[in-house]
Amino acid sequence: MFDSLANRLQDVFTKLNRKGILSEADVDAAMREIRLALLEADVNFKVVKAFIARVRERAVGADVMNSLTPGQQVVKIVLDELTKLLGETPTRMVLSSRMPNVIMMVGLQGSGKTTATSKLAWRLRKQGKRPLMVACDVHRPAAIDQLEALGRELQIPVYRGEGASAGDAVATAAEGVRHAIDNMLDVVIVDTAGRLHIDEEMMSEATAIKQAVKPDQILMVVDAMTGQDAVNVTAEFSKILDFDGLIMSKLDGDARGGAALSIREVTGKPILFASEGEKPSSLDEFHPDRMAKRILGMGDVVSLIETAMDTELEDEIAEWDEERLKKGQFTFDDFLKSIKQMRKMGGIGAILKMLPGGGTGIPDGAIDDKQIARMEAIIFSMTPKERVNPKLLNGSRRARIAAGSGTTVVEVNRLMKQFTEAQKMMKQFGGMSGKGKKGRRGGGGMPPGLPF
Repeated sequence: MFDSLANRLQDVFTKLNRKGILSEADVDAAMREIRLALLEADVNFKVVKAFIARVRERAVGADVMNSLTPGQQVVKIVLDELTKLLGETPTRMVLSSRMPNVIMMVGLQGSGKTTATSKLAWRLRKQGKRPLMVACDVHRPAAIDQLEALGRELQIPVYRGEGASAGDAVATAAEGVRHAIDNMLDVVIVDTAGRLHIDEEMMSEATAIKQAVKPDQILMVVDAMTGQDAVNVTAEFSKILDFDGLIMSKLDGDARGGAALSIREVTGKPILFASEGEKPSSLDEFHPDRMAKRILGMGDVVSLIETAMDTELEDEIAEWDEERLKKGQFTFDDFLKSIKQMRKMGGIGAILKMLPGGGTGIPDGAIDDKQIARMEAIIFSMTPKERVNPKLLNGSRRARIAAGSGTTVVEVNRLMKQFTEAQKMMKQFGGMSGKGKKGRRGGGGMPPGLPF
């Protein structure tokens, strides 16, 4: 998401930064390119027009034109205005003191509403809540089964209508709230039905559920890949249900991202959460400033650090032995641990997107998760002694490992070279390599990086 827009904007800023002095003509040329980039990203035309007007007004001011670094000043202005467009300051979902809190999920079919329901329940449980998911999508085939399957996977209870209420979404929602009260569950998340488009029956049912359970929060799930359609649908829902906030799903898709940039400005509703990926942990609070920096290629190191700190490591991953690493005693088992931690953080691609430049300086295919999987296969084909003492890996052993891992000797040799470089890095930065559970939340530390 936003890759094309980010590349276009970075090209514009590179041209600006090459100029020592900016004229109004330079600013106008940059604004034209930014306007085209936003329109190609499917941002609402009225939003683009107002955005460009605000940026230009500030960019041709005396403070910028007379600055020693006018190009950087323009970048700062675009960053400020882009942050305002996305919401300026983060809006948090605040639960009331009511027991149980009721959260109603709405959205079109295919927006990822049911999956978002399970992710939100998982997030709330992690915060110490006892959530219940209520399956009220009685129209879509297998929707209830899908929610129950997600509930079993995450070990979160699901309530479904029984008997006379089995096909009645309103009755099921009311019964679900009573079930939560009887079982001392403090949050109820009602997964309502969606349609392929907004229709009277859908909105009538949603309104009836709202009246029956009186939700503390109504959250609308929007597919970020649907572009301007998402903005139009959100505006219609806002008129009828007056929901409280948005969850942007599928932000990891390859669409242009215009919906996320338009929706706050057009509807006035805040984006509360953003979802990138399929894992339960992929639902994150939405930070407008961080997203704006990612779009402009400035990275999102804060989110990367938070992800690393919140990563739940399994018991078998031991704490990093700092003294051993300082001596350069970095083994292939340590190498595997670092790979496992990267996977838990969303994979190498997700990590790169949070770094300044978003990995744009790295050739396509230079780093990918398939390559990581091949590396794991090679290491798993080694004996325990070979993992601890790589000096044992002579030519015949490398040939055996290649055959056992389904790779080539060339790939094994490449991994050996990368491992040797990692050993050098770990010896140099051993003191920086995480303090385990004593020094940071979430378990063992992560090495400073692997030389792929």
